[in-house]
Amino acid sequence: MDNNTIICRCSDITLKEIRDLIDQGYTTLEEIKRVSRAGMGPCQGRTCSQLILREIAKATGKNISELETCVTRPPTMGIKLKTIADGSEDDE
Repeated sequence: MDNNTIICRCSDITLKEIRDLIDQGYTTLEEIKRVSRAGMGPCQGRTCSQLILREIAKATGKNISELETCVTRPPTMGIKLKTIADGSEDDE
């Protein structure tokens, strides 16, 4: 893959950016996720997490199965403070 290849489409992060983070010492998916926001978009890392794990494995010499994955959390929807104050569960 070319360094300009987009790894995380949701956050527009390239392979070069991921490799640079690994070179800086970020060697877990969780660290890279927190620093770059890769895997935090609408797809929640369904596409990019395996690609990032592959790059970490190549850089560290570990097998992908040895690396930890991240917990996925679905995006949340904002609610009005008035809804909380009123104790209503309606989607207004």
